[in-house]
Amino acid sequence: MTDTAPPPATTTHQQTRRRKFEFPGAVTMLAIVMVLVWAAALFIPSGRFEVDADGSPIPGSFSTIASPLTFGERVEQLILAPVNGLYGIQDVASGFVDPDNAGALFGSVGVVLFIMALGAFISVSFATKSLETAVNQLAARLSDKGWLLIAAVMVLFSLLGSTMGFSVETFGFYGLLVPLMAALGYDRLVTASTIIVGALTGSMASTVNPFSIGVGSGEAGVSIGDGIVLRLLLWVVLTAVAVLFVLRYARRVQRDPSASLVGFDRIEDTDDTESEDTPSTLTTTQKWVLLVTGLTFGLMIFSVIPWSSIFGAVEGPADYDIAHQTVAQPYWFELNWWFPQLAMLFVLAAVLVGIVARMGEKKTVSLIVRGAGDMVGPAIVIMLARGVSVILTNTETLDTVLNAMEQLISGASSVTFALLAFAVNVPLAFLIPSSSGHATLAMPLLAPLGDFAGVSRALVITAWQLGHGLMLLVAPTNVVVVGGLAMAKVGYDRYLRFIWPLMVINLAIICVVIAAAALLE
Repeated sequence: MTDTAPPPATTTHQQTRRRKFEFPGAVTMLAIVMVLVWAAALFIPSGRFEVDADGSPIPGSFSTIASPLTFGERVEQLILAPVNGLYGIQDVASGFVDPDNAGALFGSVGVVLFIMALGAFISVSFATKSLETAVNQLAARLSDKGWLLIAAVMVLFSLLGSTMGFSVETFGFYGLLVPLMAALGYDRLVTASTIIVGALTGSMASTVNPFSIGVGSGEAGVSIGDGIVLRLLLWVVLTAVAVLFVLRYARRVQRDPSASLVGFDRIEDTDDTESEDTPSTLTTTQKWVLLVTGLTFGLMIFSVIPWSSIFGAVEGPADYDIAHQTVAQPYWFELNWWFPQLAMLFVLAAVLVGIVARMGEKKTVSLIVRGAGDMVGPAIVIMLARGVSVILTNTETLDTVLNAMEQLISGASSVTFALLAFAVNVPLAFLIPSSSGHATLAMPLLAPLGDFAGVSRALVITAWQLGHGLMLLVAPTNVVVVGGLAMAKVGYDRYLRFIWPLMVINLAIICVVIAAAALLE
């Protein structure tokens, strides 16, 4: 009788030890970022700039102050950060953010309601199979010309980003583009990068965006048209590079699915059954649903564009995140809608689709609730990202960081100053993802220093915007990135692995152009 040797006792241990590290999900990652920022704020002294009548910091007026919070209160701020990130109210006098304050909304509840309403609309629309049928037909017509769709969407979003800061509004297009890109043989990362990189590249190379260039120009005391030629050149170059970069990856995964960084969705047997039930041609009802869908998205884009600010080239205060307002007198046809109106637009559109498709009250309501629930994950991500900004605001450490920036770049030569004006605003954008808020805080300090260095204020504005925009392409505090990735179901680590070569290319282009512009002035 031969004894059989028992299996090695260490097999299970070795398998466990060899298990690969998995990057945390978006919610966990942002929770970690929040704790790290909170911990860093413990070691950054609180400080404050004196402000002028418009609320802008006065150069050279910084002074350190005693911490406004005890350690126990700081712990409370960390615990309440997600709540403040959702519906925190900022006190007008002190600037402190708290749910029980009276003042201006600081939290992101508007964005959260918007994407939940969007989810409701997508749920009802997809139940009619109108979008699925239209996607299949469009995919068959495009065939091997899917690259044209990617290029067209990216250029359009980049143009809108450059002229009016189009970014959060892109959330509405994931439900349309994810299935279309999949039908063309692309993975979810292609969809996410088409939307995120397209819109944020345009914002980075803003030309007349009233929420960045307009605010910066107003703070610097120059016209929004100053430096427009250089900014147009940068927009063309950076957009072209971004489109080619995304197309390169899209072509690779279309030819070789194993090259995908995120993989492709698995098609289960149930999906096959559903796809067989999908009609090959559109019914009359489905055509009406598509008409409602097209009008809804068209109205969304039209309603948020600040037409008077763009064509009137107005510089001055503006707010993108909360009120979405500029100082320009609106044209008679402008709607000036923002998240409250957009949320109800998609809710009413969902109800209209239910009526057109004769779904009945119970099914329509059920689909609306289910679609809104599908967006809870992205909503939590957005809430946490905003909570990071609340921590920095309430600990009064932002002015200390701004003062360090002021000290770093003062006294530099023209080329060095221009490059530093770009470089110091890269990390600042991580802390202040709002372009209008960043401009209001940074430009009153940067512009006068540029005068001493022999750098025009227009170039200082351009350098600041490029630094701000470059960081927003990857910043986990930017809701456009983390929210978009969550909606596309793409891991943040996979996105970073994809985007880092483009970041290096953009960095090289920006440094060369800024240095050359400073030398030629």
